[in-house]
Amino acid sequence: MGGYGGLVAPGGPEAESFDGARHGRMRRGWERGRVWYRASGSVRPDPRASLRDRLVPPFYPEFFRGAGWILPLVVTVVGGVLRFWNLVWPNSLIFDETYYAKDAWSMYVYGWEHSWVDSNTANPKLVGPGTMGHNGAASFNCNPCQEFVAHPPVGKWVIGAGEQFWGLNPVGWRLMEALLGTLAIYIIARAARRMFRSTLMGCVAGLLLAFDGLAFVMARTALLDGVQMFFILGGFAALLVDRDKARARLADWREERGSGVLLGMGERGPGLGLRPWRLVAGLSLGLATATKWNGVFFVAVFALLSVAWDRGARRAVGVRRPSLAVLLRDVPRAFVALPVTAVFVFVASYAGWFFDTANGGGYNRFWANAHPSNFWPTWTDPLRSLWNYVDQQYGFNANLQSPHPYQSNPWSWFVLGRPVAFYYEAPKTGQQGCTPSMGSCSAEVLALGNPLLWWLATAAIVFLFWRWIGRRDWRAAAILAGIAAGVVPWLWYAQRTIFSFYAIAFLPFMVLGATMAIGSILGRADASPTRRVWGSAVAGTLVVGIVALFAYFYPIYTGQTIPYTDWSNHMWLPSWI
Repeated sequence: MGGYGGLVAPGGPEAESFDGARHGRMRRGWERGRVWYRASGSVRPDPRASLRDRLVPPFYPEFFRGAGWILPLVVTVVGGVLRFWNLVWPNSLIFDETYYAKDAWSMYVYGWEHSWVDSNTANPKLVGPGTMGHNGAASFNCNPCQEFVAHPPVGKWVIGAGEQFWGLNPVGWRLMEALLGTLAIYIIARAARRMFRSTLMGCVAGLLLAFDGLAFVMARTALLDGVQMFFILGGFAALLVDRDKARARLADWREERGSGVLLGMGERGPGLGLRPWRLVAGLSLGLATATKWNGVFFVAVFALLSVAWDRGARRAVGVRRPSLAVLLRDVPRAFVALPVTAVFVFVASYAGWFFDTANGGGYNRFWANAHPSNFWPTWTDPLRSLWNYVDQQYGFNANLQSPHPYQSNPWSWFVLGRPVAFYYEAPKTGQQGCTPSMGSCSAEVLALGNPLLWWLATAAIVFLFWRWIGRRDWRAAAILAGIAAGVVPWLWYAQRTIFSFYAIAFLPFMVLGATMAIGSILGRADASPTRRVWGSAVAGTLVVGIVALFAYFYPIYTGQTIPYTDWSNHMWLPSWI
């Protein structure tokens, strides 16, 4: 068949012109023209953008040179000050800090988790002058020495780094959490800027994360989940960079080949070679999995997402069989860069468990020695022991059904149905700032998301589905994929004892969903002045409202002593008590 416009595609007579195929798709309804309106009200047709601009859309103009780096940094500093301010309080182990603060310290002493005196209670000897937190000594219990733990080591290595720097005290075991929680603000601001091509939207995303109560509390508590969230977000942000760079290279290749004709049926496009940002994503997601086991679902979902992006890019540059092309060109490298790299990082995270055996070795370290194999060679014994240990960890995590007053169903996380109280005290008059004028007093650290942000983001999920299915918006699909990776696996384990603060793993994607909704409310830059004024008013009100609600709930995010009546007024739902 002849080419369109006098141009013939290479690869045989069956080839068509690139433009001809595009118009064919438009006739079949795959693409629809749009009409924009000038401020004057006159109609302007929306011409199709160039291939490069479709693959790698340009950013909106900056407010000033360097704004894309400086403004997210300003937002990050604000969030960081909030997170580090009075980090010492509560001046005790709260909630599951009693496990992770101790395990983190023992990681640097032994290379693996060692039993403590009163290891299952908030040992008061751990905190205060003249105690283990003051002089760095540790009261380990050696009956037995090895402690079975339900999660991989990376999160404890991270928490322990703060203890090595600051000491075995509340600031020490919360220091790295606060640091990573602060850096997450900058990463999400830059990631949102890249997704939406707007520094303004990037700063909005950073503000939403900075002023979310769950993100704030988790950044001030030595639990594994905040560490995992940081690595999940880092992996996603790296994939966004990889997406842009891969598409820019495909655009270069297409321009060299000529952008006016379609390719032949056998053309698969170029190999994209080394993609360091996808490798960075694999490393980061591997660290997330080596912090808590459910990180493996993010590895799987993001690997599929990255390959889907590659398929879309190859189709956009005119590859006639994009699925076959991506299977041959991209899938093998993606498999190595993401799942294989993640597995390597996971195994490497047990380096202390593998090699630090002078004190008897960690839990299950020599299991394979007592269970020899007729098939596997003896040099694989450490790996077999690790496999058995990980299998035990999975069995514990999958089957934990001990009733807990703060457990919740995953569906309730979206509406903040049952937040977890990490700390609660009822100080008596004269204690912890409780004055006679207050009457009864309360002090609480409640892992409660910002209600306006979470309810907005939950409502925005419907909007995201519409953007994905109705408009084929890749950003909506990516956000939904991140939310699904974080919550859907827990639905399978809904009978297990699970808590709402696990939602921190997919909180960045809730923030991105809310940001996308706010951007849609704000409206296009070329919309009419009336549309922009109303959009700005509503969008601005939402952002200001989220900040104001954070300020309102700040006392119960930080364990401040307040009158009991004031605390009760903050309990909007009976299930929050």
